[in-house]
Amino acid sequence: MFKRRKKDEKHGGMERWLITYADMITLLLIFFIVMYSLGQLDLEKFRYLSQSLSQAMGGGGAVLISGGPSVATGKTGVRSLPTQAEQQELKQLANVKKELINYIKENGLQAKVSVTSEERGVVLSFQEGVLFVIGSAELTPRAKEIIQKVVPVLLKVPNYIRVEGHTCDLPIHNTFYPSNWELSSARATTVVKELINNHSFPPQRLAALAYGEYRPRVSNDSETHRQMNRRVDIVILRSEFQGSEPALLTNQRGEK
Repeated sequence: MFKRRKKDEKHGGMERWLITYADMITLLLIFFIVMYSLGQLDLEKFRYLSQSLSQAMGGGGAVLISGGPSVATGKTGVRSLPTQAEQQELKQLANVKKELINYIKENGLQAKVSVTSEERGVVLSFQEGVLFVIGSAELTPRAKEIIQKVVPVLLKVPNYIRVEGHTCDLPIHNTFYPSNWELSSARATTVVKELINNHSFPPQRLAALAYGEYRPRVSNDSETHRQMNRRVDIVILRSEFQGSEPALLTNQRGEK
């Protein structure tokens, strides 16, 4: 009996390696599942997340994107790091933003004009009083001077530009503008016409959009906040967002 027990214990010890082997196989399986999941990351969502975190932390660039090489590839196998062209564009837009901020500071316009970096590009925002009289879509003489100073900066990059008209929630109904839609549309179009007619801005790079009262910057709960919402935004679009614009076709002679 004693010898039989010794033999059984020896036999059980020899099978313990199977348990270790099974554990190792399980860990390897988990490892490869995780690696496969990383390989299927949506890079656009990853880029958006990284830029949101960067802005939340007060940064001006893409922290996660430029922080080092990525182990994840997208569906097309493209690296998550910006390409050389994207890096060059980001640098150009940063320079444009810096020039616009300097102009705003030099002319004491900080209370009414702002420049911000968004995922879609650089946004130059004018409150109503800078460009227009309340309820009007006619540029003031001061507005034309400001636009004249801004145009050379905008021309330094080849990007598409959207001019967006916004209003507050106060209703308007007169002979010229039956609603805030017409007013915001007229203001955006007026700025576009000023850029084209008086500053020879390439019209194919421009678009006028009207949002009425439906894209407020802040809540319309006070006159101060309503003034902030009555604005015109000039948006310098990043190249990756220009795909939302209709394609620029050429005519039969190959001219744009």
